[in-house]
Amino acid sequence: MIKRILLSILDFLLFSNLFIGICAVAQGLVTYHLLHVPADKYILAFLFFATVGLYNFSMLLAKPKDPGNSPYIRVRWIFSHHRLIISITLICILCLIPLGLWYLSLESKLLMVFTGLMAVGYNVPFLTLNKQQIGLRNIPGIKLFLIALVWSISSVLLPIVELERSYQINISSAETLLLVAKRFLFIAAITVPFDIRDLFQDKLYALKTIPVMLGEKSLRLLPIFTRPLCLAVNSIQTGNSRRHRCPYPNHNLNGLADL
Repeated sequence: MIKRILLSILDFLLFSNLFIGICAVAQGLVTYHLLHVPADKYILAFLFFATVGLYNFSMLLAKPKDPGNSPYIRVRWIFSHHRLIISITLICILCLIPLGLWYLSLESKLLMVFTGLMAVGYNVPFLTLNKQQIGLRNIPGIKLFLIALVWSISSVLLPIVELERSYQINISSAETLLLVAKRFLFIAAITVPFDIRDLFQDKLYALKTIPVMLGEKSLRLLPIFTRPLCLAVNSIQTGNSRRHRCPYPNHNLNGLADL
């Protein structure tokens, strides 16, 4: 009985994408920690609701013809709890409206609109190729890199843009690029197992993702190559002697290359 309840809770957290929203908050917290400044609760809340809302919206857009007979537990759970997922998505949208209007700067609003369009464009067929409507998902090999890019922008650039706007903290372009590159490589590496998990589903939808094109065995080697890249980026030293003024006592922004 207890095991069944715990499994039900776990399914709810995973398949409703609440867990992935918590992961987005965690990535935002990592950025604030590396910058040695207190976290902005409004930015973290925005990250949570935006991530949950976008992931659920994308799943609803990708509804198969007969989800009840899908071979994937996730698909069956989501569409057997269709109203719950729609309710969670609507709640996220309602929470995002005041957060976006009142607590984000104009620069951050534009950045998030761009990021949101990329995320939605993955499933929405807005391009025309050979008289067929396609989305970004139909571009060969883009899935892994699009996920890494969206997460890097939202969890790194958004906090940095808001810090510069709200607290006049000047973070150089080189240091920002370095932090974004590290996060991009990290997200790309940890996305590989999920791409392998979705291998057969992507084949079913005729999506040319990297696992489909290279095969599972070849893809398993990707983290082996991305890890040295992460180490190489970490070895880059920029701005070690630079100090940024921070409005909070006992906090500073010493050398982001040491992050």
